Amino acid sequence: PNVGKSSLLNKLLGEERAIVSAIPGTTRDATDTYLTWEGKPVLLIDTAGIRRRGRVERGIEKYSVLRAMKAISRADVAILLLDAQDLVTAQDAHVAGYIQEEMRSIIVLVNKWDLITKDTYTMDAYTKQIRADLKFLDYVPVLFISALTGQRVHKVLPLAFQVYEERMVRIPTAELNRLVEDATIRHSPPHKGGKRLKFYYATQASVDPPTFVFFVNDTRLVHFSYERYLENQIRRRYGYLGTPLNLVFRSRGGD
Repeated sequence: PNVGKSSLLNKLLGEERAIVSAIPGTTRDATDTYLTWEGKPVLLIDTAGIRRRGRVERGIEKYSVLRAMKAISRADVAILLLDAQDLVTAQDAHVAGYIQEEMRSIIVLVNKWDLITKDTYTMDAYTKQIRADLKFLDYVPVLFISALTGQRVHKVLPLAFQVYEERMVRIPTAELNRLVEDATIRHSPPHKGGKRLKFYYATQASVDPPTFVFFVNDTRLVHFSYERYLENQIRRRYGYLGTPLNLVFRSRGGD
């Protein structure tokens, strides 16, 4: 609440479309706004602010939270808006985790940057702190803005479209299998009880979100660390900026 979501919406639109108030919780429902950006249609969803657990009152505010969470599932790209004066709160991390669970693409915007006393190293220091607090979102871009002054707001929609386009990237099957082969040569797959994980075939099953299926000899041999290694290899070559990847492992001949 009061992080500047409605102010950002108004700045993006160039008009006072959303109610802006210093009172937290002014936006009670998710508000849909349509615009055209460089000839492309865009739907912006201004969600209600989500208070910390224990501070959510019964009735209208409870349903505001439910509608905000539902809005995340409707989005292609979710913008997690932080207050530069607070950075990542526990509730921010909770919402970020929910966005990731929904497999939505994510951009982290740090608002009210105009209120921070800065030097040459301030932005790097803030970025490192955000990365540390949101370790599970290391693939997400971070942009520092001021919805009040308009600082860098012009970069928000281009970045959102870049992230969306990378969400739709499809890797040809031959290229993906070469990548897996190179990855296993550089770093041998794990083994357990004398049995080593073997990769037979890989394919990208879908985009939005990008989903990759790996056929292996035994899925029980797939360790989380090796799964993360494969994800990093895919990102290193193909990007997928701001987009979670869904890696699925299947035993050959199994379901």
